[in-house]
Amino acid sequence: MTADRASVGAWVAAYEAVWRASDADAVARLFTPDARYARSPYDPDVLVGHDAIREFWTVDDDAAFTTTAETVAVEGDVAVVRLEVRYTAPREQEYRDLWVLRFAPDGRVADFEEWAYWPGKEWSAS
Repeated sequence: MTADRASVGAWVAAYEAVWRASDADAVARLFTPDARYARSPYDPDVLVGHDAIREFWTVDDDAAFTTTAETVAVEGDVAVVRLEVRYTAPREQEYRDLWVLRFAPDGRVADFEEWAYWPGKEWSAS
């Protein structure tokens, strides 16, 4: 699929709705069967496939949060999205993320890479 800002925004909104509802079964609507999901650009344990992503998503299902998202760039089947996520329960935490998404021809994501940063944590190598 050649992505555009509207399709990327719709995918991000669907991701948030599924995440918020703790609807791990909806992973198949968002990701290809062999999708790669990196929780960090240097993640040595990239999640691969629906089962691995579902398991990851069911870990913290009681969290309350708000999000804002902005599509920063779209080129062909790749998009970059900037997000701010604020957890309010069970404990307060703020993250600013960049997501690098590669879309498959059917509109699902085949490759998801997250660059998460949060206040008070190191942001560069020492």
